[in-house]
Amino acid sequence: MTERTALATAAAIRAGETTALAETEAALARIAARDGALNAVVVHDGDRARAAAADLDRRIAAGFDAPLLGVPMTIKESFDVAGLPTTFGFAEHRDFIATEDAVAVKRLKAAGAILLGKTNVPPALSDLQSNNPVYGRTNNAVDPSRVAGGSSGGSAVAVASGMVPLEFGSDIGGLIRVPAAFNGIWGHKPTWGVLPVDGHYFPGTDSARTALSVIGPLARDPADLEVALGVVADHPLAPAYQHVPGTWRVLLLTGHPLARVQGAIVAALEELGDRLAAAGAEVHRTSPLLPDLAHQHAGYWQMLNIAMSRRMPLPDGAVPPGLEDWLHLHDEQARNQRQWRRLFEHYDVVIAPTVGMTAFAHDDTPLATRRLDVDGEDTQFFHQFAFPGLATFPMLPATSVRIGTDPDSLPIGVQVIADLFADRTAIAAARAAHELSWSDR
Repeated sequence: MTERTALATAAAIRAGETTALAETEAALARIAARDGALNAVVVHDGDRARAAAADLDRRIAAGFDAPLLGVPMTIKESFDVAGLPTTFGFAEHRDFIATEDAVAVKRLKAAGAILLGKTNVPPALSDLQSNNPVYGRTNNAVDPSRVAGGSSGGSAVAVASGMVPLEFGSDIGGLIRVPAAFNGIWGHKPTWGVLPVDGHYFPGTDSARTALSVIGPLARDPADLEVALGVVADHPLAPAYQHVPGTWRVLLLTGHPLARVQGAIVAALEELGDRLAAAGAEVHRTSPLLPDLAHQHAGYWQMLNIAMSRRMPLPDGAVPPGLEDWLHLHDEQARNQRQWRRLFEHYDVVIAPTVGMTAFAHDDTPLATRRLDVDGEDTQFFHQFAFPGLATFPMLPATSVRIGTDPDSLPIGVQVIADLFADRTAIAAARAAHELSWSDR
């Protein structure tokens, strides 16, 4: 039942201290013991996992090595895995069985990972909680009365509960970053286009990649994020720009013109800013280079809704966007990305809330009408998507990292945003922020 990180697991297997099969059996035992109240792992593939691990052990004995050697993991239900269902949480797709692995799955397996099963999602991957008519509700790993986050909620809970050390999810509206924050683990939204999404489509479809959407890793250790990112990426990524806390140039954002932020999150961010500054970092809280965030969110929200509804019937009387409107949105996105890139000529990273609240109580109110209490103030829930949109609309990389705990003992996670293709810089800065946040706790 030892809970090693992914890289520690691979190192132990490589050193002969354990085997791929033993680590697979241990992870399956953890799932059996812990998942009952959490309902994170909703598709099980234990028999094939054992067979794959036994075969890997034979290959290791013959000299095989790989970055994720024998690492047991699960993966978000929306990734195709040959022989397993892909439903996206839709009851009407409960009988769809994939015939081929997603490209990401193929690459993870080639890197030595052992796939144990798949984890829960909301319908259409379109909520910040994970509850659907096929598999039911996933509960938060820290407080089961709270949401797991979404849409990679099952992914985050499987990692945070120690069932597996590594997962892969997807993100278009904070759907890696938010569940990572809600459950107190690491999650990385890559630069758009760097990782392949083939095999991560609506059930039974084969289409162009969705605007804004990316896939990416979740883990309990940032080194695991970085290796998993490299294993799956289509394109090599530059090394991190900085590693020493005192040399970072940081823009710290604690709010948004459209969305409220919980006081505990603001306080944690302010404390992080003070600790970075005390370590020698250059920390600013405002900048004239920052894009108009309300204007950015208007473009993001429109593009997000088009991207998420492309395969769904429109409400009665609704008029689909015309080509001119769609091209205008892409022009808006390009202008916004250029503004962020100019900002990153002066800053290494921007640190901001992942969303403005910690994990909230389960709420089945439809997203369009859902309300949110933030420190006693009633607000529109969907305004919170403004925070994930900071990185999503300009296609930037962002790493979710825990920096504190709120008064309800829930994790406080924030996002570290970096320049286009500076994914490793985002992870390195998030690691520095984490080390400073927990250095004396």
